[in-house]
Amino acid sequence: MQVNDYQDLRVQRTITSIYDAFKQLICEKDYSKITVTELARLARINKKTFYRYYPTLDDLLRELQAQYSKAYLDKIADLRYPRDLAKSVAAFFTYSASQGEAYDRITTCTVGSYVGIRQQMINDVMTKTWGQSPEFNQLADWQKQILLNFVEQTGLKVYTTWVANGRVEPLADVIRAATALMQGGVTQYLNLTK
Repeated sequence: MQVNDYQDLRVQRTITSIYDAFKQLICEKDYSKITVTELARLARINKKTFYRYYPTLDDLLRELQAQYSKAYLDKIADLRYPRDLAKSVAAFFTYSASQGEAYDRITTCTVGSYVGIRQQMINDVMTKTWGQSPEFNQLADWQKQILLNFVEQTGLKVYTTWVANGRVEPLADVIRAATALMQGGVTQYLNLTK
């Protein structure tokens, strides 16, 4: 449910309460264990109010995913791949570090339903970024898959490690390390496939 400036202030507060409660529940438990009853209680609304805005929890989740993906894609809209890989890595880490605990839970979870949720977000981003690259589109399908898996897993693993270690290392150092790994690997790989 997208809130616009012209909507009633009560509607905006209700949507905000739903989002806040949903994000809190994401931090506390696996998505499959979240119920509308629990979310409504936490948001201090009744279930009927929730269903007025969202037919299902999945619809709320899809909207949250779309917001995360869109905000990140807006940051990297003008980047070209593989040329701007370093800028993309910096944007991913900077964006991710500012999103909060619910985003981190979805992004860094290695088992459970959040893995599938995260993968949908990643697929959306990869299609709209690397899918526009002439160099990438010249590769065979199996080569594309290898490259995307490398980029996706390397960035994700470095970010997950940083979060798991308590974000102790300065973000700039983590970005430099991830960029060196990814740029070196991608450049070498694209040279091999020529």
